[in-house]
Parts: sequence; C-alpha cells; structure tokens
Amino acid sequence: MSRHVAIVTDSTAYLPARTMERHGITAVPLTVVLGDRALEEGTEISTRSLAQALQKRRPVTTSRPSPELFAETYRRAAESGATGIVSLHLSAELSGTYDAAVLAAREAPVPVRVVDTGMIAMALGFCALAAAQTAEAGGTVDEAVTAAEKRAAGTSAYFYVDTLDYLRRGGRIGAAQALLGSALAVKPLLQLAGGRIEPLEKVRTASKAIARLEEIAADRAGGAEVDVAVHHLAAPERASALADRLRTRLPGLSELHVSEVGAVIGAHTGPGLLGVVVSAR
Repeated sequence: MSRHVAIVTDSTAYLPARTMERHGITAVPLTVVLGDRALEEGTEISTRSLAQALQKRRPVTTSRPSPELFAETYRRAAESGATGIVSLHLSAELSGTYDAAVLAAREAPVPVRVVDTGMIAMALGFCALAAAQTAEAGGTVDEAVTAAEKRAAGTSAYFYVDTLDYLRRGGRIGAAQALLGSALAVKPLLQLAGGRIEPLEKVRTASKAIARLEEIAADRAGGAEVDVAVHHLAAPERASALADRLRTRLPGLSELHVSEVGAVIGAHTGPGLLGVVVSAR
C-alpha cells in the first residue's frame, strides 16, 4: 500500500486475491471458532472443513477482529507511506467488526475513515474496489469514501439457503421466521436490506427457488451496466450453472465473479448457499 490513500476491508469481502494485490487492498480477517479452536478466516480454516463441521452439527461461531489487529494494520499502512486510510467493513448489523475498527482508528498514526457499508460478501468487495480505484486515480480519502458509498447504494444482494436453521442458530434471523420456514417445508430466498438479512420470498422447491433467484437478479440488473458476483457454499455446480445463465441474460454485464464464500458467512448460512450480488457501475 504505497499510495497516499490506503484501502482496508475485512475478510468477508471475498475479493479475489489477485484483485486485492493489484489494487493494494488489505483485508483484516474475522475469526471462526470451531469447538475450542479460534481460526482466522482465509488462512486457517477451509470452507470444506467448515461444511463438514456444520454437517456434523459441531458448534461453530464467529468473532470480529480485535481492535489491536486493526491498529497493527493501520500502523503498517502508515509506515508504507499512506497519509490517510479508508476502512470499509461488513454491516454493523451483522458483526462488531465496524466497532473494532472505530476503536483502532482513534489511535492510528494517520487519519482513518471507517465506513459501515451495510454490505457483505462481494457487495462489500465491490465497494472496496470502487474506493481503491478512486485512490489509484489520485482521489482523496473523502472521494474514496464517496465512491464506496455510491457503489453501496447501487448494490443489491440476494441469497438462497437450504434451511434457515443456521441463520437462526447464529441469531441472524428470528427464530419464529426460521420455524415457519421449516414448518411449511419451503425454500427461503433472502435479501440484504438495511444492513440486515431479511426474508424475501418463500418457494416450494430448491429448483424453483434458484430459478426465482435468477429472475430477481435479472430484473434488478435490467439493461444497466453492472458487475455481478455469484457466491456459493459447497454448491459449485449450482453456482456455475447460474452464472452461465446470467451471462446470457444480462445485456449490461461487465464483470462476473464466481466464488465460494468463506467460513464466516458459511457458518451462518450452511452448505447449499447460493447468492447473487448485483452492483451497478
């Protein structure tokens, strides 16, 4: 991070490693607690290990990064020549990561703007990328923040999960909503709204739910120039097939990323997750 404005995000952005390296973006890892072991997302726990633990109903929880880890990240950025830092993070409604970053920013050696994007996964990643591209072009901290916030305002995220049970266990969705879904044997579609995971629709079968997810994403994109990300957990064939269909349906498609989510999101959604992020340029 040698440019004047450094961009920091967290591991739930799920940006490709080569993209982060090319644009000088640093990701601070969240932690997955598997039994009595605390493991850093992205380096110490694989999604395969997570999926196996969830299927065996082993206890899995997640934890925010420590303020000390953020402080060290900000210090290294300053030592590398940054005179300002933009720190962009997943929704504060879902994690204490934003709060930890705010605490660390108070003692940072250079000014730090911490932003609650209200996003997660590549919805957050696209925001970080917009900020980095603005900084690369010589933009100020304020201009990089504005670019990220503008990108967030034009970004939507939709999810299919096989069951709401994992979201209920992690407190990310109400127990009554989860119980209703189970009682009706429906396949839930969810959306990110106001920084929270909210029910969108209930569909009777998995195949119909995935078809509906495709329709929603296509309607959201319309004919606009958009970037899209298709996420999954332990469902690579479903994700690849959905991505192929979206390529043919979206006339304004610019970039399309297909990736497996990391352990933090996976711990709360469970295997079978399929998600689509649509982000207007």
